[in-house]
Amino acid sequence: MKRFLLLAVIAAAAISAPVLAQKPQPTRTPPVPAAADFRTVSPDNLLVVDTTKGRILVELVPEVAPQAVARIKELAREHFYDGLTWHRVVAGFMAQGGDPKGDGSGGSSKPNVPGEFIFRRGPETPFTRVSALAGIEDGFVRSMPVRSQNSGLMLMTADGRVQSWAVWCPGVAGMARAGPPDSANSQFFLMSAFNEGLEKQYTAFGAVLSGQATVRALKVGEPVESPDKMVQVRLASDMPVAGRPTAQVLDTESAYFKGLVAAAPSVCDIALSVKVGP
Repeated sequence: MKRFLLLAVIAAAAISAPVLAQKPQPTRTPPVPAAADFRTVSPDNLLVVDTTKGRILVELVPEVAPQAVARIKELAREHFYDGLTWHRVVAGFMAQGGDPKGDGSGGSSKPNVPGEFIFRRGPETPFTRVSALAGIEDGFVRSMPVRSQNSGLMLMTADGRVQSWAVWCPGVAGMARAGPPDSANSQFFLMSAFNEGLEKQYTAFGAVLSGQATVRALKVGEPVESPDKMVQVRLASDMPVAGRPTAQVLDTESAYFKGLVAAAPSVCDIALSVKVGP
């Protein structure tokens, strides 16, 4: 009986005890990158894709896929992509275009491009490591997320380089192909979500800097009914200087970037700030 009485007294005391007001926690404003934390993208490596849904800016990364980048540049300079459709758009996956037939079976009259699924990274490659686990390093080559063998292995390989390949995060640009690995030609795709299954299976040649919302807004379908189009595709360097778009992207060598790395669980969770002009 005394035990029940004790419990009742404790309960009554808890109810009558004054509630202590919690002091509001100060809101922390995240730091803003300074001008020195950005690098300017070369206009010769800035692909300007104007679509019926808006503009997409892609940084081409020749260090990762030189032959694919050369093909994209060649076709853009010939105005090959103007008016072509986004003929295959899969929600939560990617948007594909660049086929003159508009059904996924066509290409340019040029020879196919060899697969560049894996590239050899050397000390001169502009690679910034984000994380390392079990002998594998994740990081960035310019704006492209990349996975690689450990840099220490460069001292043990005949060419002083290590195997590296793209991580297929949202925004990565890749060459579409048929069954054979060396069958890429003119068609390309832009990722709208992460897909691990593409690693070492497709050639990545760049990354979306601006316009990812446009990629996700393209009309969906396999095939697409009344598809959206590429109105015009140009290299920024081929556009009149007066109206030429510019892009500054967060430098992965900056102190600000190192702060982002500390808080990011994976390379795909790191958003590189971009300033677009004019």
